[in-house]
Amino acid sequence: MATKIWLDNYPSGVPAEIDPDIYESIPDMFEKTAAKFSGRPAFHNLGHTQSYAEVERLSRNFAAYLQGLPGMRKGDRVAVMSPNLLQYPVALFGILRAGMVLVNVNPLYTGRELEHQLKDSGAKAIVIVENFASVLEQVIERTQVEHVVTTQVGDMLPVPKRWIVNFVAKKVKKMVPAWRIEGAVSFRNALDDGASKEFRAVEMASEDVALLQYTGGTTGVSKGAMLTHRNILANLAQTGVWISESFEEGAEIVVAPLPLYHIFCLTSTLSFMRWGSLSVLISNPRDLPGLVKELGQWKFSVMTGVNTLFNALLHAPGFESVDFGALKVVVGGGAAVQKSVSERWKATTGTYISEAYGLTESSPGLCGNLLETPWNGSVGYPLPSTEVSIRDADFNELPVWTGEGDIEAHTGEVCARGPQVMVGYWNNAEETANTLRDGWLKTGDVGHMDEEGRVTITDRKKDMIVRSGFNVYPAEIEEVIAAHPGVLECGVVGVPDEKSGETVRAVIVKKEPGLTKEDIIEHCRANLTGYKIPQDVLFRDELPKTPVGKILRRKLRDM
Repeated sequence: MATKIWLDNYPSGVPAEIDPDIYESIPDMFEKTAAKFSGRPAFHNLGHTQSYAEVERLSRNFAAYLQGLPGMRKGDRVAVMSPNLLQYPVALFGILRAGMVLVNVNPLYTGRELEHQLKDSGAKAIVIVENFASVLEQVIERTQVEHVVTTQVGDMLPVPKRWIVNFVAKKVKKMVPAWRIEGAVSFRNALDDGASKEFRAVEMASEDVALLQYTGGTTGVSKGAMLTHRNILANLAQTGVWISESFEEGAEIVVAPLPLYHIFCLTSTLSFMRWGSLSVLISNPRDLPGLVKELGQWKFSVMTGVNTLFNALLHAPGFESVDFGALKVVVGGGAAVQKSVSERWKATTGTYISEAYGLTESSPGLCGNLLETPWNGSVGYPLPSTEVSIRDADFNELPVWTGEGDIEAHTGEVCARGPQVMVGYWNNAEETANTLRDGWLKTGDVGHMDEEGRVTITDRKKDMIVRSGFNVYPAEIEEVIAAHPGVLECGVVGVPDEKSGETVRAVIVKKEPGLTKEDIIEHCRANLTGYKIPQDVLFRDELPKTPVGKILRRKLRDM
């Protein structure tokens, strides 16, 4: 694209370009941040707060421990399999400060999924919460893992709370299946061991890989996106200038309900640290009463989430009574934010959800709406130092949508380039070639750009339904159905049909028990053209989702 038409709509103070090279590496950024805000609170979880100085000291000890392990050296991969606990940032910064590569692992993985990721990444070590150690025990002999560090949920808490939390998790709630892994070392012992060892600062280039972030596991074999220190640092700078106009150093409280092993929450949390913010880590966001209670204890100013979480909170008893007086920024990502949810959120909290867009492969941020912008159906403008182009099947650039003519002629694959885009997939040249072309990341998302430079995502290419030759986008139908007052949440997929090739299926969770299929069809008929109306309407008590809250369309098709 010859001109970045979106730049004319940037707010004053937001630069067209950012400098991704302010810091040499993520450890460089962290160490300077920790020194500046050493006495400030950094992370809170399960009733306990760690300061920046404590996270710096503990991560230094863990880095020294890793460096002292036989056979471990710079560039080796270390997996972390943990929900949001205080152990996570200690392990994260310890791994990176040791010059090693973090491999985030979903704690809910089955043995098959865990084995694939460990073997594919070649991880030599793993930090794992004991609750999931029995899964590792099943597969470890078929992986390259040589060193296992296990931790209990309460290990970073002070005594006696540590003892109580660990006892309840293991003996009362029975959350820890029996396991036995020869040579496993406890996280606390690893930290003690590292405290007595010398930590050797590692020279790192900004182009060194920092994370192997796996993606695509819900639809096939997952691939490890290689994200460099520079990729992550660039995105921290891009998102930072976009949302931080009202931020005050040492004053922001950030609620992090999404899992840190997901790139959206991880990068967001790292970004907010630059202002010396306190991040409140939520271990189990599905415990809505617990989450509402936690929110009630803080005058929080920032929150990240996904549409399903925002929707669930709006229906959770007590949420409307939370104090939202300090709330400045709410960022929605991971999946489309629905208009009905956005409007109810604004009415309840007084703050708009700022919808953003990105992928694991872009660290993740690519686009964002301006703060305090009402829902408009778009994901906003490309971030600083980011280019977005809409391409057809032959990779030709399509013209912007002016509001006239056939919108399909302006709709194609969203492609992007910028300093946050990955260098490729780990040990997967074929998929890398399919995804990166001439410096552009082919996102796999379908959308268009308007004459202001705003990007609208229609849907995933692979989720698009083709019915009798017409393209049908599930997200559009979900948006319409979700607006029905009797619907709590819904998912839409295409299922095979002999006559039309595919037909539209809607799977719905009721808010009103009396809701019927006929109610849904009538509502859709009033808002959608005929070929988009679902022929198949199923009601279920819940929708299958990933831990981040994305609906698993594959499972909807199998119903």
